[in-house]
Amino acid sequence: MDIILHKANSRGVANHGWLKSFHSFSFANYYNPQRMHFGVLRVLNDDEVAPGMGFGTHPHDNMEIISIPLSGELKHKDSMGNEAVIRTGEIQVMSAGTGIQHSEFNASGEEPVKFLQIWIFPNKKNVTPRYDQIQIPDLVKQNTLHQVLSPNPEDAGVWIHQNAWFHMGTFEKGSRFDYDLQDKQNGIYLFVLEGTLSVANEEIGPRDAVGISNVHSITGETLSENARILLMEIPMQLS
Repeated sequence: MDIILHKANSRGVANHGWLKSFHSFSFANYYNPQRMHFGVLRVLNDDEVAPGMGFGTHPHDNMEIISIPLSGELKHKDSMGNEAVIRTGEIQVMSAGTGIQHSEFNASGEEPVKFLQIWIFPNKKNVTPRYDQIQIPDLVKQNTLHQVLSPNPEDAGVWIHQNAWFHMGTFEKGSRFDYDLQDKQNGIYLFVLEGTLSVANEEIGPRDAVGISNVHSITGETLSENARILLMEIPMQLS
């Protein structure tokens, strides 16, 4: 088992007034040659956007982009004609493929919106761009890992062009969870949203993360009430 620990206070920080962002990996003005990516996980930004503010129209290509709202409402608009508001309990995915332009704004004029922006290198380039957004009602059920993303359109959650599986869950204190990798060649990047837990002999707290590779399964135990996690199983080798 190989382990990389990324504590919350080791992340890159950007404060633009309207935007506060913490970067788990090199992004924009934050550059750390030791933190370029973990496997195919290229970006994990923990963003807070002020009321009425947001990211103007900008392009992407050949990247799988996932947005997970944590609080508030995020308004999306893109060059494919999609226009939607994404809320807590939902997940959004875009396959940028041959190219797409989009904007993201706080849909509220009063409350900030907090969300995770995640970029995954795809296993297919120059695909037709696509957009999807779904509700995940099972997230309200505690003490279970709920699948929110996979490579398969028929499975639970959204799907992407990559051999990856995402799970989310909220756990009571003293709960244990087990996770068996879908693909034994993959690794796990576990990001703590709230609370504290013990996994791979590491105690990690809010916004800490641990990358685990060369393992077939993991077991974790929550050390606080309402510990909330995002577990990302991803290929370790870039295509």
